[in-house]
Amino acid sequence: MTCKKLSYLATSDHLWESLCRRDWGNTSVDALKSSFHAHQQPLPWIRIYKKVSLVDTVCCYKLTEPDSDLLLPTPRASHSLNFVSGCLVLFGGGCEGGRHLDDTLAAYIGNNSHKILKWQKIQTGIPSGRFGHTCVVIENYLVLFGGINDRGDRHSDTWLGQVSILENLDISLSWRLLDVGSTSPPPRGAHAACCISSRRMVVHGGIGLNGVRLDDTWIIELSENHRFGTWHQMVSHPSPPARSGHSLTCISETQTILFGGRGLGYENVPAGVSLPRVGHSATWIVGGQLLIHGGEDSLRHRKDDFWVLDISRISLERMHPTGLSSKRLLVNKWRRLKALGYTPGCRSFHRACVDDSGRNLYVFGGMVDGLLQPAEPAGLRFDGELFLVELALQL
Repeated sequence: MTCKKLSYLATSDHLWESLCRRDWGNTSVDALKSSFHAHQQPLPWIRIYKKVSLVDTVCCYKLTEPDSDLLLPTPRASHSLNFVSGCLVLFGGGCEGGRHLDDTLAAYIGNNSHKILKWQKIQTGIPSGRFGHTCVVIENYLVLFGGINDRGDRHSDTWLGQVSILENLDISLSWRLLDVGSTSPPPRGAHAACCISSRRMVVHGGIGLNGVRLDDTWIIELSENHRFGTWHQMVSHPSPPARSGHSLTCISETQTILFGGRGLGYENVPAGVSLPRVGHSATWIVGGQLLIHGGEDSLRHRKDDFWVLDISRISLERMHPTGLSSKRLLVNKWRRLKALGYTPGCRSFHRACVDDSGRNLYVFGGMVDGLLQPAEPAGLRFDGELFLVELALQL
């Protein structure tokens, strides 16, 4: 009787769904259930759990039709792209001629992740134009910080955005400058940021005044009504060295993963670890994994690869943020994914965000065309392509 009960528990669909909710969160599981609703027979959660844990392939789909009559965003890089309230929201960035953009565009996705999106231009006039800023989702709000304009001015302002879905799927977005009192981080751009709780965001590094790279870490805590914010500088030893163009990804309310960036030094990297890069995207996906895409190396060669870091296989307490020994701990924790379908090409300083399921990644823009020569503006080309990267679960 005991063996039969254990066997039942080991294959119980209710138990495996509970495990998925524990490890991936309710939002992700509910979104996955909705996307799997098209199957005639419900998919067993034990199968879904195993497929997600062992994913080794992504499928790419082009979502932009350049010859259509639809409104298309201006090609750009170093912008922000977020998934919030069922919508993609695109703001700012840099474009041809080194100019900044100040536009806000939004597109409703809903439950159809593969459709060609209909972008809507949101007439707000604020925030001011910039690139190299950060914008993160906290609950159903957007929190935007910093950035650089085309005069080289660095910003230190904090903005709060809220999306509303109106009739006929029209989208409204309201921005307002957040009251943060007299204390805020020094002005900067090309920094990294992520949400770490329902009311807090952390910011690290970037390029400050006079082009100096920064190594400081700040946390803003929003008030309960989201009308005010308070910045605090965090001091830790050891701490990551100064850098820009890196990524910061939240994996729990007490842990973040900082990856890549451009700094002052170089280290040899063991085989089996994702190569150093800057201007990449790093996204927390379903299954407790960090998905890295693109970017450029120290020779400014752009990349089109996809890597995942399996956080569940790492003892984070043992990680040392600056030593080569910590990189050896990551050997065999990284794996490169195969990419099928549409080939989007190499890019850097693009932006990416994942939907509620954690399975579908949206990527927009960036700088493309192989080798980047900083002294030759003609070597730069900004991209206006939107594509979907879907984890191939082979269910």
